Amino acid sequence: MNKIGENTGNRGKGRPAGSPNRISALLKDAILKAATNAGKGDMVAYLTQQARDNPGPFMALLGKVLPLQISGDADSPLSIVTRIELVAPRHEGMQ
Repeated sequence: MNKIGENTGNRGKGRPAGSPNRISALLKDAILKAATNAGKGDMVAYLTQQARDNPGPFMALLGKVLPLQISGDADSPLSIVTRIELVAPRHEGMQ
């Protein structure tokens, strides 16, 4: 039973699962076109210049892109190593 004031009229009317978000796709396309225009038709030249002039923001951008570019090799699969380090607490008077 629905609670008083609960809006159930729009439940399930969002975009279907797996369908692309149009706004995100349009924004991504606009950003790519702007970068190409800023580089006078050469986006790589523009991004190279940005890497030199603005290394902090460029590295943040690179950090967003790199996880999408890493892939494993069947002959040499990627492995994850987790390291847990236990450190004893410092007590006053002990060095």
